[in-house]
Amino acid sequence: VEKIEEQLASLHIAKRSMLSEEPAYLLDIDISKSAQPESSRFVAVSCSNKSIRVYNRETLNFLREYSSCPGILNGVRFAHTCDSIVFSACSDGTVKCWDIRLATQKAVQIFRGYPSNVFISFDINCSDLIICAGTEKVGKDTFLVFWDARGITNCASAAKEPLGVYSESHNDDITKICFHPIEPNLVVSGSTDGLVNVFDINKDNEDDALVSTCNSDSSISFIGWSGKDYKQVYCMTHDEGFCWWDIAQLDTEEPITLLHVLDVRDAVCVGNNSLHYLVGGLYHEKADKLFLVGGTSTGTIHLISCDTDGLHLVGTLCGGHAATVRSFCWNVAEESLLTGGEDAQLLLWKPGATERSPAKKASLKIASSVQKRVRVHSSPFKSRKK
Repeated sequence: VEKIEEQLASLHIAKRSMLSEEPAYLLDIDISKSAQPESSRFVAVSCSNKSIRVYNRETLNFLREYSSCPGILNGVRFAHTCDSIVFSACSDGTVKCWDIRLATQKAVQIFRGYPSNVFISFDINCSDLIICAGTEKVGKDTFLVFWDARGITNCASAAKEPLGVYSESHNDDITKICFHPIEPNLVVSGSTDGLVNVFDINKDNEDDALVSTCNSDSSISFIGWSGKDYKQVYCMTHDEGFCWWDIAQLDTEEPITLLHVLDVRDAVCVGNNSLHYLVGGLYHEKADKLFLVGGTSTGTIHLISCDTDGLHLVGTLCGGHAATVRSFCWNVAEESLLTGGEDAQLLLWKPGATERSPAKKASLKIASSVQKRVRVHSSPFKSRKK
């Protein structure tokens, strides 16, 4: 574990890509997952200008761009078994799929929701069979919508209709969805209602599918899986709280909560470089260790280790971003980190790297602000079963 922490602390900028033509916040990042060494390697970035930008993973050279105007794109995910297929949820009630091998700017497949759906979160399961998207609350309705993802057709006009929905388990905007990394039937969802729900989608109905409900007491901003065989779930909240649960303890007398920190900014000692916000978490399989990623409004990144006895600063990455960091992606194979922020920069960090470009481009925070699409709830929540 110490070696891993030293490695994280030694991350330095290896490459930097400036999005200069039309600066935009970089809101989400994913990397292609193909195991073939000779295959193309890509980075996809979801931007605040309603586009997805694709880059070469090694050089960060810009390759192509997809737009969904007038809809807003939320999230970006590569397929697990094909490194050229990339998905994004859209506020127009669709999940769109692009094939970056093709010259066309059009989606090769569209997964259409129901008329009132506005999707703000989504994920695709590890076997690339099921897509799930979460909606904003419209009236009294909040949905998790599911589709069969098989058979990308290159015919976007043949939009796929949903397999079905879950509608009872959340009562506000579903801000995050995350399928289990190795169990294709398990998915966790987080909402501004404060609840983190784990579902087994192999079950016949929503009631039976709901494996557990964990209450964070605040609006969810990030969720993930961790632990050996990924039997733990964790979340971050929009008021910078952190909760960590062990789902394996559900049927035992042991407490399910591993750690609950009301405000990480008060719990982690970071010296002069204060901690302003959390970006997300990454579980390091080799070390069997959960790390949190946070930062400052001036672009400093803090890496924080997570134990049941509390949170501890591992390292601080400086000199990269000039404004708030909004997204990151951990590359397990290369143990490198990609980060994107409100300064429109995409950075690749590697252990012990040195940045070769001598002239560091000036970067200013973009004036226009992307408003948070969620509300923090202070009202007490209903008591729910574990």
